[in-house]
Amino acid sequence: MVHRSNGRSRSAAATESRQESGRPSPRPRTGQRAPELQEYGTIARLPIGLDESVCEESVEALNQVLADTITLRDLYKKSHWQVVGHTFYQLHLLFDKHYEEQSTLVDQVAERIQLLGGISLAMGADVAEETRIARPPRGREEVPVQISRLLEAHEQILTFAREAAGKADEAGDDGTNDLLVSDLIRTNEMQVWFLSEHLVDAPVLDAK
Repeated sequence: MVHRSNGRSRSAAATESRQESGRPSPRPRTGQRAPELQEYGTIARLPIGLDESVCEESVEALNQVLADTITLRDLYKKSHWQVVGHTFYQLHLLFDKHYEEQSTLVDQVAERIQLLGGISLAMGADVAEETRIARPPRGREEVPVQISRLLEAHEQILTFAREAAGKADEAGDDGTNDLLVSDLIRTNEMQVWFLSEHLVDAPVLDAK
C-alpha cells in the first residue's frame, strides 16, 4: 500500500516551524493585544519649544473642540440625508459641502492634539460623552429646525473656540491659536452666514 503525504499538513507544519524560528511568514498574526502605549489625558511631550503644562492645557481645550466638531460634522450628514421640501436640492448640496469642511477641521484639530503630545478623542462613544452639543432625535425634522440646530451648534463651538484661542495666545501656543482662529473660527463663521440666510423671511416673487 502506498501512503500519500498530506501536502497541506506539511505546509502548515513548515509555516509553524518558521514562526517558531523567527523567520518571516505570510500568515497574518491576528488577535494581538497589549497595554496602551499612552493613556488618554497624558502628554508625551515633543521638542516643539512649549512647556508640558501649556501642551496639556491646549490638548484639553482642543479635545473639547474636537468632540463638538465631530458632532457638528455628523449633524450635517444627518441633515444632508434627511432634508426634505422645495429647498431640498440646494440644502442637500450645502449640507454636504459643510460636512466635508467640518471633516477637514476634525482632522486638523486631531493632528494638532497629537503634535502637542496628547491623545485625541476618536471613537463615537467617547465623543458622545464629551460633546456639549444636544443630541437630535433619530427621525426627520423640518428644515427650519435642522438649520436652527446647526446654528446653535456653530455658536457653541465659536464661543468656546474664541476663549481657547485667547488662552493659547497668552500661553505662547501660536500654532493652536492660529488653527483655531484661521481655520476653525473662520470656517464656522462662514458656514453660519450661509445657513442663516435660509431662515430670512424674504419675498420671493412680489416685493412687500
